[in-house]
Amino acid sequence: MPILAARDQDAVRKEFQRIQGPVKLVVFSQELVAGDLCRQNEQLVREVAELDDRITVEVLNPQIDRERTEQYGVDQVPAIVVEGARDYGIRFFGVPHGYEFSNLIDAIIVASSGEPQLTEATKASLAGLTGDVHIKVFSTPT
Repeated sequence: MPILAARDQDAVRKEFQRIQGPVKLVVFSQELVAGDLCRQNEQLVREVAELDDRITVEVLNPQIDRERTEQYGVDQVPAIVVEGARDYGIRFFGVPHGYEFSNLIDAIIVASSGEPQLTEATKASLAGLTGDVHIKVFSTPT
């Protein structure tokens, strides 16, 4: 049974018209740790990728693909890395259902261009940072 309804697929296809280049979704999945969630995550990502030929999916098992898992800095499952021309550090932990789904779609579009859509004021403010910043956003269904 599909996760995305036909109307959702149509809406995502419309958004994907803004994709500018290839995007790879690297899914970290481990059946023994979080079976149902990992299966849902994998299915969702595959359904999203089927909506545009420029999106590819690679599934990794952290226990088997340890070196690559470490390279991506993933330490939990299910997880998704959204990678454009390079790895921009975009990560999703857990299944991006509900409100998080639109963030996944936006992340794919941004990664495809390699350019965040920020105002000049925001870019100037960020240029003033003296070190790396690690931003984490937590959300829960309500």
